[in-house]
Amino acid sequence: MSRPISCVTRRILDCLYVQKSSYQKSYHKIKFSGPHALERGTGGRSSFNGLVATVFGASGFLGRYVCNRLGKIGTQIVIPYRGNSEDVLCLKLTGDLGQVLFMPYHLKDNDSVRRAIEYSNIVVNLVGRDWETKNCNFSDINECWPQKLGLLCREHGGIEKLIHVSALNACENTKSFLLKEGSRFLKTKWKGEVRLREEFPDAILVRPSDIYGQEDRFLRKFGSLGRHQFKWMPLYKKGECTEKQPVYVGDVAAGIVAICKDKYSKGITYQAVGPTRYLLSELVDYFHRVMRKTGDLWGYRRYDLKYDPLFQLRVSLNPYLTFGWPIANLHWETLERESHSDEVSSSLPTLKDLGINLTRIEDQVPWELKTHRAHNYYTMGEMSMFEIPEPPKPISN
Repeated sequence: MSRPISCVTRRILDCLYVQKSSYQKSYHKIKFSGPHALERGTGGRSSFNGLVATVFGASGFLGRYVCNRLGKIGTQIVIPYRGNSEDVLCLKLTGDLGQVLFMPYHLKDNDSVRRAIEYSNIVVNLVGRDWETKNCNFSDINECWPQKLGLLCREHGGIEKLIHVSALNACENTKSFLLKEGSRFLKTKWKGEVRLREEFPDAILVRPSDIYGQEDRFLRKFGSLGRHQFKWMPLYKKGECTEKQPVYVGDVAAGIVAICKDKYSKGITYQAVGPTRYLLSELVDYFHRVMRKTGDLWGYRRYDLKYDPLFQLRVSLNPYLTFGWPIANLHWETLERESHSDEVSSSLPTLKDLGINLTRIEDQVPWELKTHRAHNYYTMGEMSMFEIPEPPKPISN
């Protein structure tokens, strides 16, 4: 009986010795240099490229394209949302399994914003507003929110890039066309840029012109009957004094992703404009040619909105009759911005400097306006009864 007891005693003593010696060992703390240390894979959808991006405003028009392109290169995406979570559930497919995370937040709740950017090294702000409501005005969204986000990102300490999408014609003193004080949207966008740079000097600004694409507010605005006055199109000075350089939404999203991957982009302002410059009148005429709603087929005609008091009355009443969502995005602020010519500075870089191959408007618009096109059943490939519409004439340099 003494032999089994001695064996058990020896085993107990051995365990105590092992435990004591293990506690005496010194362990080295694991050094974590950030998400880049966890980079794995070849750079595709199922990889992790070391970027953890929080995209504010991901459920909007531009946000869906940005998230889709970020997910394709193996970025982990954090999507803050407000309201119903099902509104952003479709964005789950933009990344691989477990790479897209959702988090509720509110612009005025600093703690929820901190949680949204806690583990990120890139923050993209796409939050914007085209018209004012009683809960969201231009000052809160375009001015105060970028300042708050810049402050919280600076306090975070680990944000490598803060990308803020502004507007092309943003400036302190905008020209006045239809509103006496000019565009409040553009003024608050400029103030938001200034306040953001005060809090986060290395913030990167993206100033896009009119963006077109699926469910946009540029092509579909001019294609909507709500923007017409019966079958005629009222424009500021018939659109013959306004120059536009619209850009495709996919090109803007590709530019933002290129900025995320560029290690040397800090404190730069990029202009997101299209490859060609046109008169607004030429663009609107081209849209109607694509929709097969020209003067001889449909009765389309352009005219100066200055001489139509009935249309002016409709513009003034529209925001009050349609709460929260003006029909055809028709209100004075939109018409004021629509009357501005796109001012492109030669001293600031554009999407071409990021290596983006820009999409020509005649290559994309026919597809985008297909749902607005008349006589679709008479378009059967080579047997089509209609000729391909002539592309818009660019402004000669």
